[in-house]
Amino acid sequence: MRILVVNSNTTDSVTTRIAEAARAAAPAGCDIEAISAPFGLPLIVTRADWLVAGPATLAALQSRAQTFDAAVVACFGDPGVEAAKELFDVPVIGISEAAFHAACLLGRRFGVVSFTRALQPMFQDCLDRAGLTARCAGFRMGPAFSGDPGLVAEERREMLLDLVRASQEQDGAEVVILAGGPLAGVAPVLQPMVGVPLVDGTAAGVRLAAALVGLAPARREPRPRPLAGYAPGLATLYGRPHT
Repeated sequence: MRILVVNSNTTDSVTTRIAEAARAAAPAGCDIEAISAPFGLPLIVTRADWLVAGPATLAALQSRAQTFDAAVVACFGDPGVEAAKELFDVPVIGISEAAFHAACLLGRRFGVVSFTRALQPMFQDCLDRAGLTARCAGFRMGPAFSGDPGLVAEERREMLLDLVRASQEQDGAEVVILAGGPLAGVAPVLQPMVGVPLVDGTAAGVRLAAALVGLAPARREPRPRPLAGYAPGLATLYGRPHT
């Protein structure tokens, strides 16, 4: 089984972190390839960034077309995921939808913790799309961030631990999601220090993607249409059979 994991930003150190967390979570016999977006931004933190990251995510997926059995978009906010579900004939899962659904299976109410509050509006949109707003106990987010995305997990580790505890003790969260690709791999580090399950979106995405391989039938091929002005790889998605 081959799972492609796409980091929707261009920071390779974040992709390295995501790859390590994905391989640690992958079931036996599952090969992981992790790649960065071929263009775009070093960090996705606003709705505008999210819109830019959608085409970049699709371009990354298309660059490895026919080489994977499922894909995980490792950017909380799931840019491009809804389009990818229509354009590829294999399961494509975003780490926010994976984390939300996994958290719902582990407890009645979940909290969401991340390193900067700038992400919260985008996360709320994801919750609404997933239909799970009522299950969310609240958000606990850090202050503005402008540093190296590849180092934020270490630089803000103690802050993240405090936010997790506040989510549990003050918001009543029975499960806490550590949200964002740059936080991949933090959950198992903090887990021994807290009393509720911690969910890593990358790990949840890989496990769910592996479970879905072979369950869904191939989609019917839509009528080809010309896509003008985009990179050739993206235009190809609309002009020939999808895989």
